[in-house]
Amino acid sequence: MSHKPITTVGIAAKPQPSGALPALKELVHWLGNRGVPFVLDPDAARLADTSGPVAERDELPEKTDLIVVLGGDGTLLSIARSLYRREVPILGVNLGSLGFLTEISTEEMIPALEACLNGKADVQRRMALQCTLVRGEEAIATFHCLNDVVINKGALARMFEIRIEVGGLWLTNMRSDGLIVATATGSTAYNLSAGGPIVVPGLDGFILTPLCPHTLTMRPLIVGAQTPVHIEVVRESGQVYLTADGQTGHPMHAGDHVRITRSSHSVLLVVSQSRNYFALLREKLGWGSGHP
Repeated sequence: MSHKPITTVGIAAKPQPSGALPALKELVHWLGNRGVPFVLDPDAARLADTSGPVAERDELPEKTDLIVVLGGDGTLLSIARSLYRREVPILGVNLGSLGFLTEISTEEMIPALEACLNGKADVQRRMALQCTLVRGEEAIATFHCLNDVVINKGALARMFEIRIEVGGLWLTNMRSDGLIVATATGSTAYNLSAGGPIVVPGLDGFILTPLCPHTLTMRPLIVGAQTPVHIEVVRESGQVYLTADGQTGHPMHAGDHVRITRSSHSVLLVVSQSRNYFALLREKLGWGSGHP
């Protein structure tokens, strides 16, 4: 691992104690015995019921050198959004849900943590997105995300029209229920459910996946990460929302513009040393696992 030595570990936990509590107790006990300082997010502090430093989840990257996430992909994504301020590796421990980001099992947690402290962990650098919403001449919101940016309609709205440009070149005007712009990491999230392709992490690009397009020949498209994606809401007949990683967002109106670029900062994920990405796909998606 090429990043700086780990002196303080951050811990973020899913609030449901039934899954996180045993792993949290084991983790806190192990760090205490090793004399490694740690900082808990508020959910982890409530579960651990122990004294020690506590910081809000989005403050952990500035106070720690490694963040252990006990939960699912949603918990990890909430941490990843704040990593544009400081690149800190994340060790995601899966507590039983369908997680592609939290790929470390509870049995692997302590060996993976030991490898991190010894500088021997397998850490992957993942591309992230920066998304800016412009209304008129004013940038009214900026989001950083790991998985995807989605523009879609509200529950009772009709399909709307957007104009899409890639690298300053007009791609198309499209009437649809919306559009997903995903990273390779996010290809197995909403993009996969919408019929988009699975893209192996490390291939940097934007995946553009239409949501129920009016023109049936519209299909997902992958473009290079060096080409910014620009989207304008041309016409809407109801509520339209911009969301980042499905967790934060902003309402949009006709005339609003969205500019999506590759973030200048990456997200560092500690990956399992006992399985590769294709083994992860077989495990999570239930693909045939028999040997050829």
